[in-house]
Amino acid sequence: MKENNLNPDSVGTPEVEENIEVSIERKLIALYSLQQVDSHIDKIRIIRGELPLEVQDLEDDIAGLETRIENYIQQSTLLNQKIVEKTQAIKDSESLIKKYEEQQMNVRNNREYDSLSKEIEFQGLEMQLSEKRIREFSFELNNLKDEIQQAQTELVDKRNDLEVKRAELDDIVAETQKEEQQLLSRSEDNKKYIEDRLLAAYARIRRNARNGLAVVQIERDACGGCFSKIPPQHQLDIRMHKKIIVCEYCGRILVDQEIVDIVKGS
Repeated sequence: MKENNLNPDSVGTPEVEENIEVSIERKLIALYSLQQVDSHIDKIRIIRGELPLEVQDLEDDIAGLETRIENYIQQSTLLNQKIVEKTQAIKDSESLIKKYEEQQMNVRNNREYDSLSKEIEFQGLEMQLSEKRIREFSFELNNLKDEIQQAQTELVDKRNDLEVKRAELDDIVAETQKEEQQLLSRSEDNKKYIEDRLLAAYARIRRNARNGLAVVQIERDACGGCFSKIPPQHQLDIRMHKKIIVCEYCGRILVDQEIVDIVKGS
Protein backbone atom coordinates (compact mmCIF):
# COMPACT_ATOMS: atom_id res chain seq x y z
CA MET A 1 0.00 0.00 0.00
CA LYS A 2 1.43 3.37 -1.05
CA GLU A 3 2.04 5.84 1.81
CA ASN A 4 0.19 9.14 1.64
CA ASN A 5 2.51 12.11 2.25
CA LEU A 6 1.72 15.81 2.21
CA ASN A 7 3.12 17.29 -1.00
CA PRO A 8 2.63 20.39 -3.15
CA ASP A 9 0.01 18.66 -5.31
CA SER A 10 -2.06 17.36 -2.42
CA VAL A 11 -2.23 19.63 0.62
CA GLY A 12 0.33 22.22 -0.27
CA THR A 13 3.61 21.33 1.46
CA PRO A 14 6.62 19.34 0.21
CA GLU A 15 8.32 16.52 2.05
CA VAL A 16 11.07 18.09 4.18
CA GLU A 17 14.15 16.33 5.53
CA GLU A 18 15.56 16.96 9.03
CA ASN A 19 18.45 19.07 7.81
CA ILE A 20 16.07 21.92 6.88
CA GLU A 21 16.03 24.84 9.37
CA VAL A 22 12.84 23.59 11.09
CA SER A 23 12.84 19.82 11.41
CA ILE A 24 9.85 17.67 10.54
CA GLU A 25 9.66 16.57 14.16
CA ARG A 26 9.45 20.19 15.32
CA LYS A 27 6.70 20.85 12.77
CA LEU A 28 4.78 17.79 13.95
CA ILE A 29 5.06 18.98 17.54
CA ALA A 30 3.87 22.44 16.50
CA LEU A 31 1.01 20.98 14.44
CA TYR A 32 -0.22 18.72 17.23
CA SER A 33 0.11 21.55 19.76
CA LEU A 34 -1.78 23.84 17.40
CA GLN A 35 -4.53 21.24 17.09
CA GLN A 36 -4.86 20.90 20.86
CA VAL A 37 -5.05 24.67 21.29
CA ASP A 38 -7.58 25.10 18.46
CA SER A 39 -9.74 22.27 19.84
CA HIS A 40 -9.79 24.02 23.21
CA ILE A 41 -10.78 27.29 21.55
CA ASP A 42 -13.54 25.42 19.70
CA LYS A 43 -14.89 24.16 23.04
CA ILE A 44 -14.90 27.68 24.47
CA ARG A 45 -16.83 28.99 21.49
CA ILE A 46 -19.28 26.08 21.72
CA ILE A 47 -19.94 27.10 25.32
CA ARG A 48 -20.92 30.53 24.04
CA GLY A 49 -23.19 28.72 21.63
CA GLU A 50 -25.65 30.77 19.61
CA LEU A 51 -25.76 33.66 22.07
CA PRO A 52 -23.85 36.16 19.87
CA LEU A 53 -26.22 35.42 16.97
CA GLU A 54 -29.25 35.64 19.26
CA VAL A 55 -28.05 39.01 20.56
CA GLN A 56 -27.54 40.28 17.01
CA ASP A 57 -30.99 39.04 15.94
CA LEU A 58 -32.61 40.78 18.91
CA GLU A 59 -30.75 44.01 18.16
CA ASP A 60 -31.96 43.84 14.54
CA ASP A 61 -35.54 43.13 15.68
CA ILE A 62 -35.45 46.07 18.08
CA ALA A 63 -34.12 48.43 15.39
CA GLY A 64 -36.90 47.25 13.06
CA LEU A 65 -39.58 47.77 15.70
CA GLU A 66 -38.30 51.24 16.55
CA THR A 67 -38.40 52.20 12.87
CA ARG A 68 -41.92 50.75 12.52
CA ILE A 69 -43.17 52.66 15.58
CA GLU A 70 -41.63 55.89 14.28
CA ASN A 71 -43.40 55.39 10.94
CA TYR A 72 -46.69 54.73 12.72
CA ILE A 73 -46.27 57.91 14.77
CA GLN A 74 -45.57 59.94 11.64
CA GLN A 75 -48.68 58.48 9.96
CA SER A 76 -50.73 59.27 13.08
CA THR A 77 -49.49 62.86 13.10
CA LEU A 78 -50.45 63.24 9.45
CA LEU A 79 -53.93 61.79 10.07
CA ASN A 80 -54.48 64.12 13.02
CA GLN A 81 -53.52 67.04 10.81
CA LYS A 82 -56.01 65.91 8.18
CA ILE A 83 -58.75 65.58 10.81
CA VAL A 84 -58.02 69.12 12.01
CA GLU A 85 -58.16 70.37 8.42
CA LYS A 86 -61.49 68.65 7.73
CA THR A 87 -62.91 69.89 11.05
CA GLN A 88 -61.95 73.42 10.07
CA ALA A 89 -63.47 72.86 6.61
CA ILE A 90 -66.80 71.94 8.27
CA LYS A 91 -66.68 75.11 10.35
CA ASP A 92 -65.93 77.13 7.23
CA SER A 93 -68.87 75.52 5.43
CA GLU A 94 -71.16 76.21 8.38
CA SER A 95 -70.10 79.86 8.32
CA LEU A 96 -70.74 80.09 4.59
CA ILE A 97 -74.16 78.45 4.93
CA LYS A 98 -75.10 80.92 7.66
CA LYS A 99 -73.88 83.76 5.49
CA TYR A 100 -75.80 82.53 2.41
CA GLU A 101 -78.96 82.01 4.46
CA GLU A 102 -78.75 85.59 5.70
CA GLN A 103 -78.24 86.80 2.14
CA GLN A 104 -81.34 84.89 1.04
CA MET A 105 -83.38 87.10 3.33
CA ASN A 106 -82.42 90.11 1.23
CA VAL A 107 -82.50 88.81 -2.35
CA ARG A 108 -84.19 90.83 -5.04
CA ASN A 109 -85.28 88.00 -7.32
CA ASN A 110 -85.65 84.24 -7.60
CA ARG A 111 -82.41 83.85 -9.58
CA GLU A 112 -80.34 85.21 -6.69
CA TYR A 113 -82.30 83.05 -4.28
CA ASP A 114 -81.69 79.90 -6.36
CA SER A 115 -77.98 80.73 -6.74
CA LEU A 116 -77.61 81.05 -2.98
CA SER A 117 -79.58 77.85 -2.48
CA LYS A 118 -77.14 76.01 -4.72
CA GLU A 119 -74.21 77.41 -2.71
CA ILE A 120 -75.86 76.28 0.51
CA GLU A 121 -76.46 72.82 -0.97
CA PHE A 122 -72.85 72.63 -2.17
CA GLN A 123 -71.48 73.58 1.25
CA GLY A 124 -73.75 70.97 2.82
CA LEU A 125 -72.26 68.33 0.52
CA GLU A 126 -68.77 69.57 1.40
CA MET A 127 -69.61 69.15 5.08
CA GLN A 128 -70.85 65.60 4.50
CA LEU A 129 -67.69 64.75 2.57
CA SER A 130 -65.50 66.22 5.30
CA GLU A 131 -67.40 64.27 7.96
CA LYS A 132 -66.91 61.09 5.93
CA ARG A 133 -63.18 61.77 5.63
CA ILE A 134 -62.95 62.44 9.38
CA ARG A 135 -64.58 59.06 10.10
CA GLU A 136 -62.14 57.34 7.72
CA PHE A 137 -59.13 59.13 9.19
CA SER A 138 -60.33 58.36 12.74
CA PHE A 139 -60.72 54.67 11.85
CA GLU A 140 -57.18 54.57 10.44
CA LEU A 141 -55.91 56.45 13.47
CA ASN A 142 -57.46 53.96 15.88
CA ASN A 143 -55.92 51.08 13.93
CA LEU A 144 -52.53 52.79 14.07
CA LYS A 145 -52.89 53.30 17.82
CA ASP A 146 -53.49 49.55 18.19
CA GLU A 147 -50.46 48.81 15.98
CA ILE A 148 -48.29 51.21 17.99
CA GLN A 149 -49.40 49.68 21.28
CA GLN A 150 -48.73 46.16 20.00
CA ALA A 151 -45.32 47.14 18.60
CA GLN A 152 -44.37 48.94 21.83
CA THR A 153 -45.33 45.89 23.89
CA GLU A 154 -43.25 43.69 21.59
CA LEU A 155 -40.40 46.21 21.82
CA VAL A 156 -40.41 46.06 25.62
CA ASP A 157 -40.31 42.25 25.50
CA LYS A 158 -37.46 42.28 22.97
CA ARG A 159 -35.46 44.76 25.04
CA ASN A 160 -35.93 42.64 28.15
CA ASP A 161 -34.82 39.54 26.24
CA LEU A 162 -31.81 41.43 24.88
CA GLU A 163 -30.82 42.56 28.35
CA VAL A 164 -30.92 38.96 29.60
CA LYS A 165 -29.02 37.59 26.58
CA ARG A 166 -26.38 40.31 26.79
CA ALA A 167 -25.87 39.61 30.48
CA GLU A 168 -25.47 35.88 29.73
CA LEU A 169 -23.04 36.60 26.91
CA ASP A 170 -21.05 39.10 28.99
CA ASP A 171 -20.73 36.56 31.80
CA ILE A 172 -19.53 33.84 29.44
CA VAL A 173 -17.14 36.18 27.64
CA ALA A 174 -15.76 37.43 30.96
CA GLU A 175 -15.15 33.85 32.05
CA THR A 176 -13.52 32.71 28.83
CA GLN A 177 -12.01 35.79 27.17
CA LYS A 178 -8.72 35.75 29.08
CA GLU A 179 -8.31 32.02 28.52
CA GLU A 180 -9.14 32.38 24.82
CA GLN A 181 -6.60 35.19 24.40
CA GLN A 182 -3.92 33.05 26.02
CA LEU A 183 -4.81 30.15 23.73
CA LEU A 184 -4.76 32.39 20.66
CA SER A 185 -1.30 33.59 21.69
CA ARG A 186 -0.12 29.98 22.01
CA SER A 187 -1.67 29.25 18.63
CA GLU A 188 0.36 32.04 17.02
CA ASP A 189 3.52 30.78 18.72
CA ASN A 190 3.05 27.33 17.21
CA LYS A 191 2.35 28.75 13.76
CA LYS A 192 5.87 30.23 13.70
CA TYR A 193 7.28 26.73 13.18
CA ILE A 194 4.92 25.86 10.31
CA GLU A 195 5.24 27.22 6.78
CA ASP A 196 2.28 28.96 5.19
CA ARG A 197 1.38 26.16 2.77
CA LEU A 198 1.29 23.61 5.58
CA LEU A 199 -0.83 25.97 7.67
CA ALA A 200 -3.22 26.37 4.75
CA ALA A 201 -3.45 22.58 4.46
CA TYR A 202 -4.10 22.31 8.20
CA ALA A 203 -6.86 24.92 8.01
CA ARG A 204 -8.44 23.21 4.99
CA ILE A 205 -8.47 19.81 6.70
CA ARG A 206 -10.02 21.37 9.83
CA ARG A 207 -12.80 22.95 7.79
CA ASN A 208 -13.61 19.64 6.13
CA ALA A 209 -13.47 17.60 9.35
CA ARG A 210 -16.75 17.36 11.24
CA ASN A 211 -15.03 17.58 14.64
CA GLY A 212 -12.38 20.10 13.56
CA LEU A 213 -9.55 17.60 13.97
CA ALA A 214 -6.82 18.00 11.37
CA VAL A 215 -3.99 16.36 13.37
CA VAL A 216 -4.63 13.04 15.14
CA GLN A 217 -2.52 10.40 16.80
CA ILE A 218 -2.41 6.73 15.94
CA GLU A 219 -4.60 4.75 18.32
CA ARG A 220 -4.57 0.94 18.29
CA ASP A 221 -2.88 0.90 14.90
CA ALA A 222 -5.63 3.09 13.44
CA CYS A 223 -6.20 6.72 12.50
CA GLY A 224 -7.51 8.67 15.48
CA GLY A 225 -9.86 10.56 13.18
CA CYS A 226 -11.59 8.02 10.96
CA PHE A 227 -10.38 4.84 12.80
CA SER A 228 -9.14 3.24 9.59
CA LYS A 229 -6.27 0.75 9.99
CA ILE A 230 -2.79 2.07 9.23
CA PRO A 231 -0.31 -0.38 7.60
CA PRO A 232 2.79 -1.23 9.71
CA GLN A 233 5.15 0.42 7.20
CA HIS A 234 3.22 3.69 7.44
CA GLN A 235 3.31 3.50 11.22
CA LEU A 236 7.08 3.07 11.04
CA ASP A 237 7.40 6.10 8.74
CA ILE A 238 5.27 8.15 11.13
CA ARG A 239 7.46 7.17 14.09
CA MET A 240 10.60 8.15 12.15
CA HIS A 241 9.43 11.80 11.98
CA LYS A 242 11.03 12.19 8.56
CA LYS A 243 7.91 13.11 6.62
CA ILE A 244 4.51 14.70 7.13
CA ILE A 245 2.13 11.79 6.53
CA VAL A 246 -1.64 11.91 6.25
CA CYS A 247 -4.30 9.25 6.53
CA GLU A 248 -5.04 7.91 3.06
CA TYR A 249 -8.74 7.60 3.97
CA CYS A 250 -9.65 10.89 5.69
CA GLY A 251 -6.63 13.08 4.88
CA ARG A 252 -5.82 14.00 8.50
CA ILE A 253 -2.21 14.54 9.53
CA LEU A 254 -0.94 11.62 11.61
CA VAL A 255 1.38 11.71 14.63
CA ASP A 256 2.68 8.96 16.91
CA GLN A 257 2.55 8.62 20.70
CA GLU A 258 5.99 10.18 21.12
CA ILE A 259 4.81 13.49 19.62
CA VAL A 260 1.72 13.36 21.85
CA ASP A 261 3.87 12.77 24.96
CA ILE A 262 6.21 15.62 24.04
CA VAL A 263 3.28 18.03 23.67
CA LYS A 264 1.55 16.91 26.85
CA GLY A 265 4.81 17.11 28.76
CA SER A 266 5.61 20.62 27.58
